[in-house]
Amino acid sequence: MSNIQEHVNSLITKFVPGYRFISLQEVTIDKNNSLQTEIDSKSIKVLSWNIAKQNYNKNWVKDFSKIIEIYQPNLIFLQEFSLKLEANEWQKWLKMNWCFAPNFVDIYHQAYSGIFTAATISPLSKKVITTKHYEPIVRTPKISLITEYLLSEQSTTLLTINSHLINFVDLNKFKIQLNELKLVLSIHRGPLIFSGDFNTWSRKRAVILNQVTTQLGLTPVIFAPDEKEKIKRFLLSPPLDHIFYRDISVKKASAKVLDQICSSDHKPLLAEFTYTNTQKN
Repeated sequence: MSNIQEHVNSLITKFVPGYRFISLQEVTIDKNNSLQTEIDSKSIKVLSWNIAKQNYNKNWVKDFSKIIEIYQPNLIFLQEFSLKLEANEWQKWLKMNWCFAPNFVDIYHQAYSGIFTAATISPLSKKVITTKHYEPIVRTPKISLITEYLLSEQSTTLLTINSHLINFVDLNKFKIQLNELKLVLSIHRGPLIFSGDFNTWSRKRAVILNQVTTQLGLTPVIFAPDEKEKIKRFLLSPPLDHIFYRDISVKKASAKVLDQICSSDHKPLLAEFTYTNTQKN
């Protein structure tokens, strides 16, 4: 275990009582707002962002609303999204279809926490995958949300995976989570987007992630060097946040990291894709 990991675990032990968090089953909380039936295959705009449970913060709402207005993403992947048990005012400012997959309830703050995926259309299918292993001290799992969408003028569908990979555990447990995802993703034939906070704060973790994504035929979104430096890291570690894709193309100059956004310690990642079916049936 690294010095960074030992330090974080000691802080968690000091400030977080073990009974505070309750794990949940693989369920989703959903909302349908849009009447659109398909995503434009020529312009698939993606926003991926670990928001550090800030979505009830006024500064975050202001930042998020500005991003939506300027970049108009078709797909939004948020990690560490918080949903209060007794309130839903936040729904008013997002007129999209969304699926929220909580992995635990924070008893102290009376809120769910988990993965949030929004789109301009409703998903054809959805699947939640929760890790078998728990992170230490807080004893909560990590979660991934897989959703499938119809593309315009195409016979195939787009599969998306919004993930938050397990942290503060040995490499084998990190690898087990990725292999579970690989088994599910390998079934899909067609375009695919795999996005989220992968917690690749060590070279060994980054190597394992690269091995799995390569086996799946996935390509990482390449950010320009000055953009890549803005992505969240621990000291000199590899970036934590990534967007991978398959059977689609990234539009030039679309990969951006919004470093002016400060309402989370992670910066939002943006990319735009296009899909043209060149395969013969």
